[in-house]
Amino acid sequence: MSEWKELIEESKQRWEENAYIWDDYMGNESNRFHRELIRPFTEELLHIEKGIKVLDIACGNGNFSRRLIELGADVTAFDFSSKLIEKAKLRTKDMNNITYHVIDATDYESIISLGKQNFDRAVANMALMDIADVTPLVRALSEVLKPGGIFVFSITHPCFQTPGMRKVQETEDVNGRVITRNSIQTFDYLNSGSYEALAIRDQPISHFMFHRTFSYYFHLFFSSGFVLDGFSEPSFKKEEENSRFDWYDIPPVAIFRFKKIMA
Repeated sequence: MSEWKELIEESKQRWEENAYIWDDYMGNESNRFHRELIRPFTEELLHIEKGIKVLDIACGNGNFSRRLIELGADVTAFDFSSKLIEKAKLRTKDMNNITYHVIDATDYESIISLGKQNFDRAVANMALMDIADVTPLVRALSEVLKPGGIFVFSITHPCFQTPGMRKVQETEDVNGRVITRNSIQTFDYLNSGSYEALAIRDQPISHFMFHRTFSYYFHLFFSSGFVLDGFSEPSFKKEEENSRFDWYDIPPVAIFRFKKIMA
């Protein structure tokens, strides 16, 4: 943990600075990316049933936490940004069966203080690639989930959204018809590390992101008593021809479901 301490603190400060614009951007219903790609596939993998207890990790302003309540779950949610938790509470003031906490996802002890074998499900939407050290979180999940409990998380697709990835658009005249092809160039997939990014163009300051390979995540979860039993790579449905780049035939995200097999 000591090797990550400075980077974790800097990351937290940046998210606090960006918190209010992120709250405005995500609102109550989130953005198109979450509504069309993250939410439906995450809900399918989570398989929420009435009365189950769900831990929402890095919950932001709580828009998915509130969705879980609508589906019948009892929710405990946390984020390391006190400003985002403040906004989450304001947006959730008329809803029951939910509690919010300010907790750093790299803080093992704080997470397990929420109760060992206390949760049926855990979820983290587009968050693990923003967390400097995910090892304490995975260790804690093996403690707070019940046997057979599942953890569903989504991240930017590590194969197609590597640091420095470039979007490429090419046009070609084929038998008198101009064809436009959109593609990407990826770099340094096997080299894990941190980089800075702007997920919202107007956010005040860039935030840190952390690239990790599929094998990194697999090894970490397998060694912590989990098995992979669900996976999805959603992309947007192409509804009309246009030359603008979008994620139609290349998945921008990967969504995993790991099940705890150790008691």
